[in-house]
Amino acid sequence: MRSTRSSNHLHALAACCIAVLLTACGSAPMRAPDASVSTPTPAPTDIRSEAATEHGSEVAIYALDMIGTGYRFGGKNPDAGFDCSGMVSYIFNRATGLKLTGSAADMARQGRKIDKSNLRPGDLVFFNTLNRPFSHVGIYIGDGRFVHAPSGNGKVHISRMDNPYFAPRFEMARAYFN
Repeated sequence: MRSTRSSNHLHALAACCIAVLLTACGSAPMRAPDASVSTPTPAPTDIRSEAATEHGSEVAIYALDMIGTGYRFGGKNPDAGFDCSGMVSYIFNRATGLKLTGSAADMARQGRKIDKSNLRPGDLVFFNTLNRPFSHVGIYIGDGRFVHAPSGNGKVHISRMDNPYFAPRFEMARAYFN
């Protein structure tokens, strides 16, 4: 008897919810906007799952842990030193198990292109620093900053996206989770 009463309450609750939804759908249509008034088009949004955001955060945290690691052309681990793509490959593999390999240009052909305005921690940012497309890559960590392994400084460090050197050389951003 008790389960029948609970079942009846659930049916009543479901009926109420359906009625509310139908009422909302049946509301009077809104008037079309005045064509003479221009409204700005909202920027495209980038909806990523909670898991994707979590993976990106793990990558960003791991990248921060690599700050101060020495630079070495072709380097792929913290003991030997990193170049930019070696650092990215190492961090993505250790932080999330994702195997990104190859040069910065190879990595730029993987993942999903995203708008610069939709950057999230863990996304990759690509630059033309050697008069070659996608010749440098870094890991975006938020607040307009990225971690990278530049040859000029000799150590993994943080730079700003609006840095006078990097801003005009920015080419693309890519997401690798979701």
